Amino acid sequence: MKCIKTTDAPEAIGPYSQAVKVRGFIYTSGQIALMPNGELAGTDVETQTHQVLKNLHYVLEASGAHLNDVVKTTIYLSDMNDFAQVNAIYGRYFGTHRPARSTVEVSRLPRDVKIEIDCIAVADANMRF
Repeated sequence: MKCIKTTDAPEAIGPYSQAVKVRGFIYTSGQIALMPNGELAGTDVETQTHQVLKNLHYVLEASGAHLNDVVKTTIYLSDMNDFAQVNAIYGRYFGTHRPARSTVEVSRLPRDVKIEIDCIAVADANMRF
């Protein structure tokens, strides 16, 4: 098991890793709308979604992977009414790649952000399709 760390995404705000690479897969921790300097990236769901997806990109990059290697994401929203805006932005980042996905509404997220996303990606080039 290899713990992943990059300064291009915010540091973990607790006793966990940004991601863990194990047995050909990368498991990211949930990314929220913090910039690498620890500051919150805006208060609206659009700005926060862009920052979350940038953070995922950089964590995956540090793991040797890319968004196209993602096989599953989980999106946590503080308000399901934001789904359409999030879905549109998410689609721009993933393009034609369509990983499996779950989206759930939660009562509260760290730092009272509007969105958090985690993912599982393929790390082993021999496992890629």
